[in-house]
This record gives sequence, C-alpha cells and structure tokens, in this order.
Amino acid sequence: MSDFDAASLAAYLESRIPEAQGTPQLKRIDGGQSNPSYFVTYPGARFVLRKKPAGVLLPSAHAIDREYRVQQALAATAVPVPRMRLYCEDRGVVGTEFYLMEYVPGRVFAECWLPGVPIERRRTMFLGMAETLAALHKVDYASVGLGDFGKTGDYYARQIGRWTRQWEMSRSAPNADMDTVIAWLTANAPKDVKTTINHGDFRIGNLMFDDAGRVAAVLDWELSTLGDPLADVAYSALAWRIASDEYMGMRDKDLEQLGIPSEQEYLAHYERHAPESGRCTSFHFVFALFRLAAIFEGISARARGGIEASENAAEVGKLSGRFAQRARESIEQG
Repeated sequence: MSDFDAASLAAYLESRIPEAQGTPQLKRIDGGQSNPSYFVTYPGARFVLRKKPAGVLLPSAHAIDREYRVQQALAATAVPVPRMRLYCEDRGVVGTEFYLMEYVPGRVFAECWLPGVPIERRRTMFLGMAETLAALHKVDYASVGLGDFGKTGDYYARQIGRWTRQWEMSRSAPNADMDTVIAWLTANAPKDVKTTINHGDFRIGNLMFDDAGRVAAVLDWELSTLGDPLADVAYSALAWRIASDEYMGMRDKDLEQLGIPSEQEYLAHYERHAPESGRCTSFHFVFALFRLAAIFEGISARARGGIEASENAAEVGKLSGRFAQRARESIEQG
C-alpha cells in the first residue's frame, strides 16, 4: 500500500525508465522518521522511491534533492551507494518531489546490537561500518562535483545556529537543558576543522548489509553536507552512549557477550583508516546529542501536525528532552 496513485507514477516512469513497463506494485518501507520510502516492483525490475512527506515542512528539511545529488556523485567512489535513476520535481506525479533508485539486496537492522546475526560476524560488521565512514571522509568532494555542496569555514557555528533555529521552530515548551547545551556549544566550538563530505546520520540503521556482513549500501543522505568528519564519527558512536529503549542505542547491552566491539575499538579502527580526521573529544559527543535532540523535536512537531513519516513518530519524538538531558550530563561529566 502507498499514499499515492500507482497509475500516475507508472505513466511518468514508463517513458523514462526502460525497465518500468506496466503498473508497479507499491509497498511502503517500514521505519524511518523523515522521508517516506517505497518499494516499486515491476515484473522485471525493482526500485526504491523516496519522497518528501506531505504537508507544511520546516525550511531546509527533507532535502531529497541533496540526497539524490550526493549519492549520484559518490557512484564512482569506494563508498557503496544505490544507483540513482531519476529525480522528479513535478509534484503532480506522487504529491511531492521524489527520486528513484535501484533496489540493493541486503538487510537493514533496526536494532544496533544486530539480533539474529551470528556472534562471530557482529564485530566485523561494526568495523566495516567504521571503514565505510572513513572511506566517505577520504573522498575528494571537489573532484566528484560537490565543491558547492556546503559552505566551508565556521562549520560548528553554522550548524549550531541551524539546529537551534530548527529547535525553536519545533519545540512545544521551553527546555532548560537545551538552553544550557546551546550556550556551552557556542562558547566551546572549535574554529579550525577539516572539511569532508558528512553523511549526517551515519549509523547501523542506515546501512544495508549483504549476506556476508559487508556494507552493501549507505542509505538516508538527507542531512549530508560538507563539514568536520568528527561530527559524523561522534554521531556514529552514540549507539554506545544511548540506551536500547531510546533509539539507536545499546549502552545497556552486554557488548562483549554479543561480540560487539567497544566504543574505543570502533573509534580506534576509524582512526587507523582516516588518521587525518583527528580524534573525537567531549565537544563532538555533546554536539551529536544536541543535533539528535533538535531532530527528534522536529519529529515530534510533525507528529503534532499530523504529517509524520512513521507511525511511531509521536512516541519517538518524546526522546528529544531525554537527549537534551544526556547532552547536558555529558558537559558536566567532561
């Protein structure tokens, strides 16, 4: 099932995609809190369609045009991404802009402790995650046509300003923890940082793994930009600092028993593959939690407005305050 007309999509794709003949079967893909995605299945081909949610949206949010552009640019690099097929700006086809990409076989894991995976494979998967992130940060963004994909200089000042504005436009009530975090980040932001392509939401849940446990594709590029690679690294390591009932976390799990490397081993593995990025500090983790709090407040706002992309968005959105609290605690703990 989907929330748009399959016949309208079929008519648009028929003359643009050779394999798109006939009326496709549409199925919404479970999970995700932002841009809804759908399997588009024809008798001889399968694609994935990703679109903006319907309704009034926050400025600069749901940037599927940027998702399409960065994945298209990375096609010839060591970063595994799906093959992009087309981008459609005509809102009359499915109700919003959308893009179509080829289906990549594999598995995405909603729980970062990888249930159902053989214990001997989990460590390899996490280290492969670190290697994939390092490969992304090693891409010469100018040489792949992304020289204007984001501004350079004052990365953290711009990011703190952006997410503070998103927070203020989304929040339903004042939050003293967030006020403290914003002030601290503003006062402690490093000025001189390296510039690379940043995924912006790099985590196990946005990776497709093949049957051998290798990363087959990096998904969900909505928040990608140019910026400090350590912002990506710290965010990717939040799973070790967040509880399993809070979203993308596993802090309360017995990682040794599960065969999952420690946070220190994961970070060290990344550093070995991308030593030029530097090393994460407490600032990077506070910043990552701050962004997460702002993102989840946006999810909560969409739920209140009835335009959430996931059925559990209202419940998930409540985590914003918890992440703000975690960020403040991280400041106090140094």
